Amino acid sequence: MSINGNNVNEDLKIERDAVLLQSTKLSCLDQIVKGYDFNRGIDWQALLDSYTNTGFQSTNFGIAVKEINSMLEERSRPVKINPDIDQYFKFPPGRLRPSLTLFLGFTSNLVTSGLRDIFRYLLEHNLVDCVVTSAGGVEEDLIKCIHPTYLGSFRMSGAWLRSNGINRAGNLLIPNENYCKFEEWLMPILDTCLNEQKQKGFRWTPSKLINRLGKEINDKNSICYWAWRNNIPIYCPALTDGSLGDMLYFHSMKNQMDGLIIDIVEDLCHINSMAVMSFKSGVIILGGGVVKHHINNANLMRNGSDYTVYVNTGQEFDGSDSGAEPDEAVSWGKVKSDAKTVKVNADATLVFPLIVARTFARVIEERNIKECEK
Repeated sequence: MSINGNNVNEDLKIERDAVLLQSTKLSCLDQIVKGYDFNRGIDWQALLDSYTNTGFQSTNFGIAVKEINSMLEERSRPVKINPDIDQYFKFPPGRLRPSLTLFLGFTSNLVTSGLRDIFRYLLEHNLVDCVVTSAGGVEEDLIKCIHPTYLGSFRMSGAWLRSNGINRAGNLLIPNENYCKFEEWLMPILDTCLNEQKQKGFRWTPSKLINRLGKEINDKNSICYWAWRNNIPIYCPALTDGSLGDMLYFHSMKNQMDGLIIDIVEDLCHINSMAVMSFKSGVIILGGGVVKHHINNANLMRNGSDYTVYVNTGQEFDGSDSGAEPDEAVSWGKVKSDAKTVKVNADATLVFPLIVARTFARVIEERNIKECEK
């Protein structure tokens, strides 16, 4: 019996037309989904390259690799010398302006993790021009030069750990003794900085203080050390939000509130100026919060970055800046409307080492091969 008063054949035709709707040949149907074939054996480079056509976040990973390689290619191009154009950034003094300025941002938890060694590698080889992190990103780097961080578990009892003087960050364990040792190392340096402020009128900023700490730690495993060594500014607009802030507080109270004065606004002028003076701008941000916004807001001053890569697990449904997609930043002028952008929704500890393997590390490897062939 017919459902719609038609005969059975007519009903079947309607149903078939609904289910078997003909596809239109569109230009977007040009990339075929295909995964890695392990019958080829284990080829790590080919495996990572196959992510582009795997789909979902693997494809976003592949796009991130492509865009970062484009940044590095642009950055390696020689800058045309023009006597009317300053070859150097205003700050830090002596840092040349490349054809693309690469801004790297990462949250403090990533320095607590093993990604600290990845970031150190990037600064050691002078592969970025500017770093923005939070207070923990500075202090955890320095503390690891004094005492290590340990692996634990996400499910360890907070009360039990507190009773034993152990702090937990996810599944990482930081003995409270680390911060005691950090205070012992830091306080004499802050005394020296205060003397320079009072006797020489030196004006401290977060980046200048971090630069000094990198020099004083004198450890090649340190991010801050290589930032000092290679004249790469580390900006930290929330310097007081962590153990460093605790130490600055204790130091200030010890000096009857006549302690260090740290000018955040001067640093704001420096990072904004760096963005404005950039011929082109590339942005890589791992995580969210103040780190993400500080870099994006600096690039607003030049009407947006040219390349933007985010890696984080934030979601946009609650309107947070941390979870916002790059296109939201386009609406504010922080990313150019024609910029190459991608967000990889993933834990940075999982994907960033793999991204570096197919981008920054590849550049250094190729450079080393050329040096050996000379």
